[in-house]
Amino acid sequence: MEINLKGKNALVGGSSKGIGRAIAERLALSGANVTLMARNESLLQEVIDQLDTSKHQKHEYLVVDFTEFDAFSAQIKAYFKVNSVDILVNNTQGPKAGGALEQTISDYQAAFDLLFKCAVQTTSLALPHMQKQRWGRIINVASISVREPLNYLALSNSLRAALVTWAKSLSLDIAADNITINNTLTGYFDTERIAQLNAEKAKKMNLLTSKVREAMEATVPMKRIGRPEEYANLVCFLASEQASYITGTNIPIDGGLLKSF
Repeated sequence: MEINLKGKNALVGGSSKGIGRAIAERLALSGANVTLMARNESLLQEVIDQLDTSKHQKHEYLVVDFTEFDAFSAQIKAYFKVNSVDILVNNTQGPKAGGALEQTISDYQAAFDLLFKCAVQTTSLALPHMQKQRWGRIINVASISVREPLNYLALSNSLRAALVTWAKSLSLDIAADNITINNTLTGYFDTERIAQLNAEKAKKMNLLTSKVREAMEATVPMKRIGRPEEYANLVCFLASEQASYITGTNIPIDGGLLKSF
């Protein structure tokens, strides 16, 4: 199957590294014009310089901080005053780790702004163009924890669950406009986020980080952690015309880790 996104404009959050970067690279390889979003400008420029332009794509970036919602909101409103997108990938960094009893009300509010409000705000601004042209693709990068909560990620569990239920509600309202919205439920992938979480676990348990990673890999039926490019392939498919009849879904990409069905 060849995915052709030539002429499509994509906006990808958290795309200076990890899964977001892999998604941006795969969309560009399929012909899309990609706008990156992240807070580290030097990393954004590095990614821009490496994105495929063989189909005469034009790529750009926005320097944003998803943890500062008011500033982000102003920036994204300004962007959509002069730009439109056909493909939106809502992806931000994760909130801080920790169990439910470790979090304060302020922690939950910060996670709400980061994981929920940023996605809702960006989507609401992207939708008018999609509805006018009667075509659009929205993909929310979520987590397997919305289906099977991870006790050390209480903030992520809670707010990502809110995001996917909102997306299901929205899918009912925009399906007739030929706009799809889907959630990818992320398992364990070889990213800086996983390395950070494993390092924190190792410190608490007085173990080598390598041992924590080995234990994590052992829980996955495929006995390995995923590669970001594998994730990007799924998102690129969901962003394509080939996925035109898929909407309102939660799609695990986890090497078989989830036990529920």
